[in-house]
Amino acid sequence: MKISKITLHNFRIYKDTNEITFTPFSEKNINVIAGRNGYGKTTLLTSLLWAFYGKLIAQVENKYRLDIKQAGGYQYYLDSLLNREVKTNSEIENQNFSVEIELKDLVIPALPCDSITIKRSYSVIDKEEKLDILINGTENELTKEVGYELFINDFILPREIAKFFFFDAEKIVSLAEAKSIEELRNLNKAYSEVLGIKKYEELKKNLESLRSKLIRDEITEKQRQELDKLKDKEIQSAKLLENNLEEQHTLEEQITHLKQQSNQLQEKLIREGNSITLEELTALKRERDNLKKESIEIKAELNSILELAPLVMAGKKLTELKNQLDFEFENNIGANKVIKKELENFSNDLLSKLRKSSLKNTSDFISMIESSLKEKLDSSNQKGDILVALEEEQYRNFNAIYANIKGAYSTQLKDIVQREKNNRVLLSRTLNKIREAEARKDDHLAVKLRDRKKQADKMIDEIGLEQKALSVEEGMLKAQNNSDKRQVSELEKKFKLVDIDNKKLKATDVALDKITKLISKIKEEKKYTLQKTLKLILNKLMHKENFIHDINITIDTDTMNIDLIDKNGITIDKDSLSKGEQQLYATALLKALVDESGIQFPVFIDSPLQKFDKFHSKNIIEEFYPSISEQVVLLPLLEKELTAKEYESLKPNLHGSYLIDNVNHNSSKLSKADLDNVFNQLNEEAYV
Repeated sequence: MKISKITLHNFRIYKDTNEITFTPFSEKNINVIAGRNGYGKTTLLTSLLWAFYGKLIAQVENKYRLDIKQAGGYQYYLDSLLNREVKTNSEIENQNFSVEIELKDLVIPALPCDSITIKRSYSVIDKEEKLDILINGTENELTKEVGYELFINDFILPREIAKFFFFDAEKIVSLAEAKSIEELRNLNKAYSEVLGIKKYEELKKNLESLRSKLIRDEITEKQRQELDKLKDKEIQSAKLLENNLEEQHTLEEQITHLKQQSNQLQEKLIREGNSITLEELTALKRERDNLKKESIEIKAELNSILELAPLVMAGKKLTELKNQLDFEFENNIGANKVIKKELENFSNDLLSKLRKSSLKNTSDFISMIESSLKEKLDSSNQKGDILVALEEEQYRNFNAIYANIKGAYSTQLKDIVQREKNNRVLLSRTLNKIREAEARKDDHLAVKLRDRKKQADKMIDEIGLEQKALSVEEGMLKAQNNSDKRQVSELEKKFKLVDIDNKKLKATDVALDKITKLISKIKEEKKYTLQKTLKLILNKLMHKENFIHDINITIDTDTMNIDLIDKNGITIDKDSLSKGEQQLYATALLKALVDESGIQFPVFIDSPLQKFDKFHSKNIIEEFYPSISEQVVLLPLLEKELTAKEYESLKPNLHGSYLIDNVNHNSSKLSKADLDNVFNQLNEEAYV
């Protein structure tokens, strides 16, 4: 089967009618369609998939499911496919677009035909999508009876494996890098689709549904209502879980895109003279603030300890003060206490004398007082004068300060001074680093790049929080769904079956067991062919001789894993492969799966040689492209993904070359190029 002609009308960037003709066919199977980024290479692939599958395009690639979801639904997605210039031009009344594909060399059982034309169109005004299929130029009753969508899926190309025939060579690497349980399940699913056993798996699901129905039939109305209620609850929890997983997947893709964008902006910033990352700069500023805060604390400690400096400088005088205070405390225990005690004694003595004597005049009274005072003063036997007269608590505080000055004061002062010096040196270094990093802060481009990177990083953090919340919710939903399933299962076991339903159930169990074994047997038998084919292709394409000694494929109930074994029997970590080798491995796996499918259909490859070095590119050009399909269409960036030398290597198998020329921002045109002068026809300024 080959595509003889593709016609695009007002589809996205392709304004008006654009046509590519691949006839007449020859033994040369490779075609090149080249154009600059944004000119419409990927749009061409999208147009073909939409023409074949319409709204079912979401089942081909997850990318289209997300595009439709982001557009707000399939209807809005269709509106976005109309050429912008046509959409904004109110004078153009016929606002519709279409894609038409003509196929040749088909073999369809019981339907002889020379050509099949598939045309899908959409009217933006009427909101109507239309699909037409013509066999040898006329409508056919068989296609109508089968149904156009089903006819394409069953007789042209099953949508489950369309991604292996229309693919981005770089993105296909994700299929080969499968590690998580979900990724291994996807790989197993792809393998099942390629082998054509999806119908068996669907039959298995139908048998399981029938079995469940038979178990539920022979129950009372009340039990049936209870079971139906539980089943509805199980279905709802399963839908919520599925929606949660879809949202997580969407957020993961958004984070991947934002991280890639952030890394690209960081690379640009470095090229603009910013030698450190934004995270490192933020860390430096945080360190600067901490050092400044520490500097303030150190200075406060220094000021506090310097308050005692005058006492330290007093030296000998401070010692004399200490001796005086010790003397006063030992002898008087405070001047106030001494005076108080003396007055009490004096008063008691005076009163005693007054009571014992009989005074006749004032002079006698005064003489008596003077006599008492003289006696008391004469009896005083102090060894020194009271000069300070501190209270006991004040005296103890002074002793503490004095002990500190004589003991730890010097050590504390030296420690604080050293810390201040260290802080000053570190702060100076940090400020220098920040000044160097922000040397181009006034550069408009650098400021713009930093702002964009900051915005991207902020979005990554926000989405990360959403992911965490969804992950927690996922655990709760899984637990709920498992609980619902368990309740349904336990309730079903309680119900008894009538004889006839019991026989049906046994027959269903037998059929279910057989179909399960058949699926497993097909996979096991086919895996050896896949191992052999994959090993042969890898050793043929890689420039490392006998790099892959063996291939080991493990298939479980719903997962599939592929291990590459070296000559020492050790499993090769796929992460250790270079980007080129990873893409080469993915490419080899792709060809092996295509060979296993047994379907003859053209292969379209976007970004065909992006990660390959010249040695791998030579092997791919000479060994892979000529053999993967009878018709191969490459969509490269010339001089980047396909050099003039590599183009010359393609020539022995090159059937035709086409260029995509951009008329304006909203319009591109397809045109045929001269095989021998294609690089001369290109304006390198525009295309490279």
